[in-house]
Amino acid sequence: MSNLERDPVEVVATDVLTAARVEILEPRDVPLGGPRAMTVRRTLPQRRRSLIGAWCFIDHYGPDDVSSTGGMRVPPHPHTGLQTVSWLFEGEIDHRDSVGSHALVRPGELNLMTAGRGISHSEVSTPGTLRLHGVQLWVALPAASRNIAPFFEHHAPVPGRIGSATVRTFVGALAGSGTTATVFSPLVGAELLVPGGATIDVPLDPSFEHGILIDTGDVTVDDVAVPVSHLAYLPPGRTSVPVRADSDARVVLLGGEPLREQIVMWWNFIGRSHDDVVAFRADWQSEVIAGGDPNGRFGSVDGYDGPPLPAPELPTVRLRPRG
Repeated sequence: MSNLERDPVEVVATDVLTAARVEILEPRDVPLGGPRAMTVRRTLPQRRRSLIGAWCFIDHYGPDDVSSTGGMRVPPHPHTGLQTVSWLFEGEIDHRDSVGSHALVRPGELNLMTAGRGISHSEVSTPGTLRLHGVQLWVALPAASRNIAPFFEHHAPVPGRIGSATVRTFVGALAGSGTTATVFSPLVGAELLVPGGATIDVPLDPSFEHGILIDTGDVTVDDVAVPVSHLAYLPPGRTSVPVRADSDARVVLLGGEPLREQIVMWWNFIGRSHDDVVAFRADWQSEVIAGGDPNGRFGSVDGYDGPPLPAPELPTVRLRPRG
């Protein structure tokens, strides 16, 4: 998914570890362009915290009535230095990209796109989709891997169990569920369906920091109530955490070893400096928007009916660290 904000915030991310038992991160609403736009709830990045492991972007959307919003229609747009992780609870999305991939994003199936040195793609909800509901996640590639050639993967994880909860692990492995999805730093990502009245003890890698996003249900994490669409952050050092659902709940667990690298994230680009981002934007505008080189860094997306998405204007000052 593109970040369709017309004035995107520049983010320079560093690891900020905390001794808090559970830190609650509130979402902010972000409309994805236009008067009938889908609105997503974004919990990462934010000023309080920019990274959980290498996870650097969390958009949570739906259940969205496509008849009133028009659904998802994201024109071809670029990415660099990251992986997009698409995970749906309801609906269906048509994905096309500049390495020739054409795939459907369906509930319970992972679409993983690695941008590396540069890729472009489009995302459109299918005509038969009545409701859209899911998460769009980004993973920052470590410096050693950020300029690799782009590629695309599709995986269908086998469910596992934690007590009475069903687990579908789309990145890494947890409780007998997992995929062979290609990642470049130690990570885990999983959907957990917890029945009402149940408490489960979720195993954690103590070298990871973790976030637990609440999609539905009345949920407490380590006896701390976490509202729907909020993210509970857990610092490294934990080997497990109790999660209780007072009503049927769906939560998304994300975790990874702290990245311990500084990144600059602006619009759909991740680099390591202001100059990186300026170069990425210039390449997109000249190669694709102006039609200068369809075989350049970002290539072209076949099969999308419409023009690509121009990049917003850069800030008038250099992109630099906050605070």
